[in-house]
Amino acid sequence: MKKTQYEIWFLTGSQTLYGDEALRQVDADSRVVADGFNASGKLPCTVVYRGTVKSSEEIVKRFREANAADQCVGVMLWMHTFSPAKMWIKGLHLLRKPILHLHTQFMKEIPWSEIDMDFMNLNQSAHGDREFGHIMARFKKPRKVVVGHWEDPEVHERVAAWARMCNAWCELNNLRVIRFGDQMNNVAVTDGDRVSAEMTFGFHVDYCPVGELAAAVAKVSESDVDALVNEYETLYEFADDCKANGANRGQVREAARIELGLRETLEKWNGKAFTTNFDDLYGLNQLPGLASQRLMNEGYGFGAEGDWKTAALVRAMKVAAEGLPGGTSFLEDYVYHLKGKGAILQAHMLEVCPSIAKSKPRMEVHPLGIGGKADPARLVFTAQEGPGVAATFVDLGGRFRMIVNEVDCVPPEADLPKLPVARAFWTPRPDLKTSAAAWILAGGTHHTCFSSALTREHMEDFAEIAQIELDIIDSDTNISDFRRELRWNEAFYSK
Repeated sequence: MKKTQYEIWFLTGSQTLYGDEALRQVDADSRVVADGFNASGKLPCTVVYRGTVKSSEEIVKRFREANAADQCVGVMLWMHTFSPAKMWIKGLHLLRKPILHLHTQFMKEIPWSEIDMDFMNLNQSAHGDREFGHIMARFKKPRKVVVGHWEDPEVHERVAAWARMCNAWCELNNLRVIRFGDQMNNVAVTDGDRVSAEMTFGFHVDYCPVGELAAAVAKVSESDVDALVNEYETLYEFADDCKANGANRGQVREAARIELGLRETLEKWNGKAFTTNFDDLYGLNQLPGLASQRLMNEGYGFGAEGDWKTAALVRAMKVAAEGLPGGTSFLEDYVYHLKGKGAILQAHMLEVCPSIAKSKPRMEVHPLGIGGKADPARLVFTAQEGPGVAATFVDLGGRFRMIVNEVDCVPPEADLPKLPVARAFWTPRPDLKTSAAAWILAGGTHHTCFSSALTREHMEDFAEIAQIELDIIDSDTNISDFRRELRWNEAFYSK
């Protein structure tokens, strides 16, 4: 994953009423606040203080600059003193970047023995931010509101969650998803309106003939294959038949050749997310399972059977989760465990990202009953235990809906000696019966984007930035309320 130097621009609202001395203090305090966020080490980007704005003209100028700055992924706003909201109107009409409204004040506690009217005039966030909140509500502007002292670690965490999704949103708006082949025949949920998706999320879906990928694979040198297989041997355990001179060593080499050709093709097309389809493998020796696993581990988005929406969301979640403990992967619901609260065995034919692995993955080669190609190599492992989120977004025809289920990965109850695929085993909250019913009522996909690094707050921030419907399935979900929420959302988002 290539590092991008993202910035959050921090602006403070005030007015000239208080005089130059007060404004100098506002400016100095604001710089301290910005420095405090940067010093916390929690944010995935840099907070850049862009000054105290005191008029409509200054606000318009700053917001135009923010719109034009590629490195600016969001704007954080704070009313240190009382900033009359009418002067924000023209600027808010223009601003196209995500907004966080920071409701704080410079001093943490009231200085009881020293407080005077000068202090009261200078520290007016309590009503300055409420004035600003009113105009934002009038505008119906999507934004996140964070309340608390600017030094509070919880405030840093909440701002950081939003900043991560600002990074993800910026990535989506510049993302190209490459489809190798088409969607799996007759499948509805993986298809959709790519024009509407680009209008809503910004990412572009392109098509690359599988023959072009096959030609790139054919040109890969034996020395490059040797080097990559040597790298595999330093990173993974190897089944005996995959080791040097083993019966399936050739298939490991072919998987490496495909990875090198796929990587070169994605770089040529400037794609950071991609899809494959087991029905469309012209010129390839095997399904690119190992290549998909490894490229996902580097930060690429992936969707199987042509699922371009999932590929885009995996990439966005990878960007958002960068630097956090845990992993993010494409997954698919496979088999239910209808015992107790219930659980789901998550897997896919091959393509699960090793970033979620509990222990060192194992290189294995086994037959694949579909696709009509040679036996593919793959990394086999079980996911790390712990909480996570499973997310998807679906095309409802004219609009998009995001569905998020909080889940808990648990150890499988027994070994799976005859299932040589990467897998996760999780209990969805509040339980399998409720979550599955809610997911189905919402029209959710059988593919999911799973992350043990991100939380529901990250996904809530993303949906707010994207201005799409969000339906959360969690420990408090019950079907009667969830069904009503879907109907309310239908009325709100379909207008």
